[in-house]
Formats: sequence, C-alpha cells, structure tokens
Amino acid sequence: MSPSPVDTGDVTPSGGQVLSYPRGGPTALRMLLGTQLRRLREGHGISTEDAGHAIRGSHSKISRMENGRVGFKHRDVADLLTLYGVTDPKDRESLLDLARQANTPGWWHQYNDVLPSWFEVYIGLEQAAALIRTYEVQFVPGLLQTEDYARAVIRLGHPDAPAAEIERRVNVRMTRQRRIHNGPDRLRFWAVVDEAALRRPLGGRDVMRTQLRHLIHLTEANTVTLQVIPFDAGGHAAAGGPFSILRFTERDLSDVVYLEQLTSALYLEKSDDIDRYRHVMDRLAVEARPAPATQGLLEELLDRL
Repeated sequence: MSPSPVDTGDVTPSGGQVLSYPRGGPTALRMLLGTQLRRLREGHGISTEDAGHAIRGSHSKISRMENGRVGFKHRDVADLLTLYGVTDPKDRESLLDLARQANTPGWWHQYNDVLPSWFEVYIGLEQAAALIRTYEVQFVPGLLQTEDYARAVIRLGHPDAPAAEIERRVNVRMTRQRRIHNGPDRLRFWAVVDEAALRRPLGGRDVMRTQLRHLIHLTEANTVTLQVIPFDAGGHAAAGGPFSILRFTERDLSDVVYLEQLTSALYLEKSDDIDRYRHVMDRLAVEARPAPATQGLLEELLDRL
C-alpha cells in the first residue's frame, strides 16, 4: 500500500475537511526500517558510535534512526547497508525503497502550523498502532470526543487562539478518530477514565450531554473498550497521572509509553518502563468498573446532568 496521503476526505459538520490516510503511514515504515538497520548493525557487532561515524553523524543519530524518530537520507541508508555487508542489489533496493516511502509526509504534516513537533511524533505512532490503552483523569480521551467537546478542551489550552486555528486543531482530532471507525485495520482503543472527567461539564451542560450520549454509543463499538474508575474506588494505581501505551501489529516493533506534559512529551521504550506501565494499566482495568457496566453508569450520569 502506498504511504502517500490521500488529499480528499469527508467534511465535518463544522465545514472542516477530515482527510483519508494510509494504514500505518510513514511512521510505521520508519520504525520497521529502523528495526531492520538495528538488526544488521548488531548482527555484525558494530557499535552505534562506529555506525554514526560511517555516515558522518553521531551515535545518537543512529539511535534516532533505529527508533524511527527521524527521516532517512538515501546516502545515509546506502552507506549503512554497505557497512553492514548488504551487497545484493535486490536487498539493497528493497531497503532503499522502504526509506523513500518512509520519508513521505503523513497527513498531519499539513497541520504543522498548529501542531508542535513532539505531538506530530505521537500522531505518527497513533496512526501506526494496532491497540492503544490509555488512562485519563481530567478529560474524555481525545479519540472519543465530540467536536463541541473537543473545541471546549482545545480552547482551554489555547484561550487566545483565533477561531480558524481552533477549527484546524479540531479537524486534526476528528481526523485522528477515523482510525477507530473506518477501514479493515481499525484501531482498537481501550480507555480507563476517572469519573471526574465525566462529571466536569466542559463546554456547558448541552455539550456534555451530547458527549455522554456519544460515549454510550461508542460502548457498542467492537473497537472500543471503555471503563470508568468511580469516586468510591478511592486511591488507585495511576497516581502519577494520565498515560497511553501503544502496541503495534508488527512483531519487530516494541510497545511505546506516551506521557504528555504541558509543553512536551515523553516516549518510553525501555522494557523495564513498559513493563511497569503495563502492570499499572492492568491494575487500573481491575480497579475500574467492568466494561459491561459502563453504559449504565454513563446513562446515570446523563440523567443527573
């Protein structure tokens, strides 16, 4: 499948365009190529320092390439393949073609005027993921938000932004949601949400009522699992705040833990960190109300609003 973005898409009720996109996108291709290059390097016992020197760079550049965090220059990949003993023309061309495809901009790059670079990284990972498990304490998770609720949340973070910028940010969020609803390889999304996020009427009561109805509808989707941690649960495992764990279909790609901060984000990939957050997420799922009970709880909150 071509990783080139598709320039046409649906139109949201507010008039903004929601773009189509390829499965996985360029981030997945970069991660796959990076994994291949790491295997070749390690298979030949070459250090990241020596590999970096071969491409006129540093060991940190090699690490970023192997993690799929940067684009690939044709010359760099060609020189690394030579260093790693890949001389067969077909093998070389296959990997070089993968590098060319991985450099194709994702659909979200056209929004780089409103998206910080650290969040563009996350969107790329989100587009490549097969499963995302997330914990949220303050807001309804972005992939489950209605347009009006998303608009209210975005205005909180950008109170001085002009209306056109707010709408571009809303369009990004709505486009991201398409991975849950459309296509043969839809994203599976498992969210554990604190009850406080569902009681906070962002945007006003009418907006929140619509948001709760939307969540009730999503509980019937086979790609969404939604659990709520009620107030009476007391303290729970995720005292440190919200986080997400992204899992990918390709066996060569390890999970990534995403921690968003006010002006930046952390991406954790070490196995010890990932195991710790998996354990916390598993405990949250146990401490929360079972998923089959979510619809009833949402209906109760809707009646009280």
